[in-house]
Amino acid sequence: MLFTSKNPQFEHLKKKWGGKQKAASENFLQKHGETLRKATIGGLGGLVLATIPGGIAPVPTPQAIVQGIAKTEDKNVLLREKLKGQLPEEVRKLTPEEEKNIETILSDNLGLNVKAELSGIRLNRSYGLIGGEQHLYRYPGDTLEKHADNTADWAMYGGSGIAPGLGAWGYFTSSEGNFTPEDKMRERYYLAVPTFLSPGFSENFGKYRDFYKFRKMLVVNPKTGQAVVAVVGDAGPAEWTGKHLGGSPEVMHYVGLAEGPRKGAVLYFFIDDPENKVPLGPINSSNNFLAMKGGS
Repeated sequence: MLFTSKNPQFEHLKKKWGGKQKAASENFLQKHGETLRKATIGGLGGLVLATIPGGIAPVPTPQAIVQGIAKTEDKNVLLREKLKGQLPEEVRKLTPEEEKNIETILSDNLGLNVKAELSGIRLNRSYGLIGGEQHLYRYPGDTLEKHADNTADWAMYGGSGIAPGLGAWGYFTSSEGNFTPEDKMRERYYLAVPTFLSPGFSENFGKYRDFYKFRKMLVVNPKTGQAVVAVVGDAGPAEWTGKHLGGSPEVMHYVGLAEGPRKGAVLYFFIDDPENKVPLGPINSSNNFLAMKGGS
């Protein structure tokens, strides 16, 4: 069953949000209605039960699913509203004052330590155009098909293809036998950033190379508030491309730029996470740091 204007749960959702939040929810449902339809088949007649070890447990009802989406969409809207009016109309380098202001907004709203400069190292800019990248080989013998966990995964990301060469640091691990969940997440949520344009790069090549390898970064689409925690997995793109950084197929999807030209303006800042506590992936998903910390 699709979520239409005649659906009681959708009506409840529209009344609850109102105004700008209503527009955001409708946009989300348009994009993800099919996923919701599949998730709710068989559940509209009452409580659905699923077998688990030791007994049965209720599967979330359609209303609970919609409410969860509302909460997630709400956070995106709030961040988007916080960023409104804080960025220049043209996609240019931010001034030191603008950059510091954005650092504060992102850190305060996401509970992260967000920095444009870390350990005395910074990229050539923190606001620019991101473009879609291909998957990367993770270990010798890796294939594009192995990147997909299931048919839905393949349908969503398989069409992006796989790059003919390796990332800037080679394979993510030495062999398939040594391939870990962390390696998998690093390739799934990777960025290509122009490390070579960093001030001081040529004079400190070894230091900068080691600093950037799998360095965590926050990427935010300021128009929607969608955000992803990713790592630096490659160097590029070249200046002549007109793009300032690149994102994996998954990164592009979760910042809302996977369709059409696969290009758009984003904020990208380092995450100061010396104890490696911030998980990779889209913010507000079930495996992100907000969920792990019990954020709402």
